[in-house]
Order: sequence, then C-alpha cells, then structure tokens
Amino acid sequence: VQLQASGGGLVQAGGSLRLSCAASGRTFRSYRMVWFRQAPGKEREFVAAIIWSGSRADYADSVKGRFTISSDNAKNTVYLQMNNLKPEDTAVYYCASTKRWTADLSPDDCDYWGQGTLVTVSS
Repeated sequence: VQLQASGGGLVQAGGSLRLSCAASGRTFRSYRMVWFRQAPGKEREFVAAIIWSGSRADYADSVKGRFTISSDNAKNTVYLQMNNLKPEDTAVYYCASTKRWTADLSPDDCDYWGQGTLVTVSS
C-alpha cells in the first residue's frame, strides 16, 4: 500500500483546509484509512478514521463537529475537511492505513504511512 498526502498550508484561525490522501497498491481497500497529526514537541495523535465504503467514521473528541473525513472510491482518495481551524490544530498531518477496527487508534496500530503535510493555523 502506498499513500500520498497533500493539501496542507497556512490558514488563519476560523478558516478551512482540505487534506487529501491518495492510496494505491493491490490491497489498499482492505484497510481502514486514518489521519494522525503531530504538533511540535508532542506525540502523534489520532484525528479521524474511515472505512472505504464510508459507512463508518470515527473522530477524536478534539475535532468532532469541525473535521469531516470522507472517501472517494473512484479516485482512491480519502479527504479530511477541516473547518473552523484553531491555532492548536497546527501540526504535521499524516495519513495511514490499519486493519484495526477500534474507534480510537494509536500509531502502532497502523501498517502503512504517507508522508506528512504541514498545516499551520495562525491566530
């Protein structure tokens, strides 16, 4: 499985960004797709996860109501729509894949990773 993340940038507080994660490889649809983030000096933390059918999505409490994860099967791409961004959302965002089905995930649960994309939210 290969994952390619994109879409980061600089945005003012209250603004929006959409991250994309393009997946490829023979078996990627058997995996659940996940977004993590890592702020400077902090551990990598779970943000959101989705299965490819889109029938189940899970979110960290810190982003519920502001972030939406979605999947586009035709484009083999998972998105993270981030609205009402806050300075504390500033981090490098990573997409990953896992075969774990728990609501909350740790980085150790994931098998494949894309490169990170930096999101900076200014106050």
